[in-house]
Amino acid sequence: MKNIPIGQYMVNEGIITDEQLQAALDAKKNDNTPGKFFGDYVVELGFVTDVQFGQVLARKNNLTFVDLDDPEFAIDVEAVKKIPEALARKHTIIAIKITGKRLTVASYDPVNFYIFEDIKVTTGMDVVPVLATKAAITKAIGKIYSNANVGNVISSVEDQFKGDGDVDEDAAEIAERVDNAPIVKLCTTIVENSFRADATDIHIEPFKTYTRIRIRVNGDLIELMNVSNVVHNSLITRIKIISGMNIAEKRVPQDGRFTQVVDGTTLDVRVSNLPTVNGEKCVIRILATGDVGVRKITDLGMTDYNYDRFSRLIKVPQGVMLVTGPTGSGKTTTLYAALGELAKPNVNVITVEDPVEKNIEGINQCQVNAKAGMTFAAALRSILRQDPDIVMVGEMRDQETAEIAIRAAITGHMVLSTLHTNDAASTVTRLVDMGVAPYMVATSLIGIVAQRLCKVVCDECKTPRVSTEEENELLGISESVTIYDACGCPKCNNTGYTGRTAIHEILLCTPTMASLIAADGKTDAISQLAREEGCKLLRDNVAELVQVGRTTMDELVKLTFAV
Repeated sequence: MKNIPIGQYMVNEGIITDEQLQAALDAKKNDNTPGKFFGDYVVELGFVTDVQFGQVLARKNNLTFVDLDDPEFAIDVEAVKKIPEALARKHTIIAIKITGKRLTVASYDPVNFYIFEDIKVTTGMDVVPVLATKAAITKAIGKIYSNANVGNVISSVEDQFKGDGDVDEDAAEIAERVDNAPIVKLCTTIVENSFRADATDIHIEPFKTYTRIRIRVNGDLIELMNVSNVVHNSLITRIKIISGMNIAEKRVPQDGRFTQVVDGTTLDVRVSNLPTVNGEKCVIRILATGDVGVRKITDLGMTDYNYDRFSRLIKVPQGVMLVTGPTGSGKTTTLYAALGELAKPNVNVITVEDPVEKNIEGINQCQVNAKAGMTFAAALRSILRQDPDIVMVGEMRDQETAEIAIRAAITGHMVLSTLHTNDAASTVTRLVDMGVAPYMVATSLIGIVAQRLCKVVCDECKTPRVSTEEENELLGISESVTIYDACGCPKCNNTGYTGRTAIHEILLCTPTMASLIAADGKTDAISQLAREEGCKLLRDNVAELVQVGRTTMDELVKLTFAV
């Protein structure tokens, strides 16, 4: 069994079929990319996960498999230091344990004799190979070497600027100085560490004596590091240079963007600069580009009830479907999921966005450029002459855009868009307030999806208790039930939460609802009718999550409390 190829071994073990083996071999033959193994193709084609393949390979070669992504797996930092970072990155290996004169090394290619000879010569220790996935090793290399370097980076940057109290330097002087390694390394390290912490935004905030750097993780801002204020100008200038801003202009806000590769993932990084009394504040939004696939509608975290309602919405051939909620509530993700479902080879799908966040295969995507006169309204007018079947408008920001979008829906197009409103019912009155006639809203609207992102409580450390009477009232129940509080443990970085899920409120525009909207019905009346017709409110959705132990009362209050 040991001498047969890994593909045949997987077939014999019943892990893949003969057809899947042939498909993987054909893909390998047609691609022939240097450095790619059979396992890469099996994983890419979705036949097994990289962890499953690693476990099979370890079994075949009689090796130990280690899951470096497991939060409970501890890598010995002293062992890591035995191998220089350049060598670890060259061979995609990481040392994980020292036992006397033996060094345990994780590799995704543990039968490559030359790698381990190289390590033996460098470290002077006997090497014990174990198997891990390539992605997990790359991530661990980035995280551990970066954490070890971050203190040195900050020290070297601050040492360089010591005694340089003049923060009002000439732009040319700063640009020249910024090309040096420490400030470049600091900028790169901030983005890398933020991405590894699953942050969505980075805030670089200048104060009188220091600059604070915070990151937004699961909706909350947490402090990443503080640096000396003498570093601030050069750090901001470095960010301005790579994101294409004017480094000489410090008096007006500017926007830019750049890309950076972290642990094999290409990040699309958007930058916003704002002059404040202590200097320029910079906020960086991290977006994973096309490397991260568009989610399917089944992955949006909807309950079965809401998923059924949402599926009915996107089957309607023409009309307007709106997704609403505050900034950062996952509206664009929901729209992209709907587009992924609707984009068939026989339909023409065009989007106008500001900016285009993910590139989707088979869809025509346009980017707004206000300076060049490419506004939402101008783009939308032109799009309607492009024979579209489905149009997505990134956001209805003004009366002109809203009116064109709704006219497009009335003339037989499917239009998807977003609005910033608190719930589904108030979206209708917002459109009317923007100047769209009630009868036009009534005839064009298919439905409204209001959503928020709700933190998921950590299963390892959540603590059970019985709900109080006041909490029962908020949950809409008559008897006390077991609910959970967030606690905090190493797995969740002592936050009590692991990731987020979406909660939804889906209003369908039935004939009765359309009549009420056309008669200029107010928010309360629309909300009342929606509930009678089976619309479950955001409060109902999050209350269900509290009762099944997926989130906490704190999240329910934070997301849906109203006076």
